[in-house]
Amino acid sequence: MYDPTVARLTYRALLGRRRALILGALPLLLIVISVAVRALSGADDQTAADVLGGFAIATMVPIIGVIAGTGAIGPEIDDGSVVYLLAKPLKRPAIIFTKLIVAIAVTMVFSAVPTMIAGLILNGNGQQIAVAYTIAALVASIAYSALFLLLGTVSRHAVVFGLVYALVWEALFGSLVPGARTLSVQQWSLAVAHKVAGGDLITSDVGLTTAVLLLVAVTVLATWYAGHKLRSLKLAGEE
Repeated sequence: MYDPTVARLTYRALLGRRRALILGALPLLLIVISVAVRALSGADDQTAADVLGGFAIATMVPIIGVIAGTGAIGPEIDDGSVVYLLAKPLKRPAIIFTKLIVAIAVTMVFSAVPTMIAGLILNGNGQQIAVAYTIAALVASIAYSALFLLLGTVSRHAVVFGLVYALVWEALFGSLVPGARTLSVQQWSLAVAHKVAGGDLITSDVGLTTAVLLLVAVTVLATWYAGHKLRSLKLAGEE
């Protein structure tokens, strides 16, 4: 199910100079903000939770997920080069699975690692806040990558739709409409973080069991349907 050649080509596409600069901008900003906050207000658990929850999990992780997930396949479909990939004797689910693994790895590196660094800067992992938010970033990276890889497979406007989901649905409606929070990868990942940290500094509107089931369901279904659509795309090209 994992093809090294497809993985190498996908890594090269995602980590090209321009895209790497875009991927690195938000993590760098998070660390700069964390250094500034620590210098101005000292180590404070509530401040650390606010910065990591409000910027890292709510903004940085989903945007990096959009860039990595859609970028893993979207450009190939847009410029038609995916035809050459589909001409190879590879199973379509294997192509999707390989690209998903690459997208997850890239999203984790550019989101979970800086989240951990920022947490250590802010309060030295007091009350396990840095670890909890890092784990939240890790599990969110998986679901976001699968979801946005699917968008990249089915739509030429995947980046726009991905940003709408990340910034409008999760950040805006998720903060204003209680029912919308249930359908939020952010809230699902926060449920996991709450379990790790305990206490009241990290909260979620979704229970842990429900969150884990939804994370798994979204990841599996999005990956399966992306493979199905890629197979359909091949058939359409043959016609």
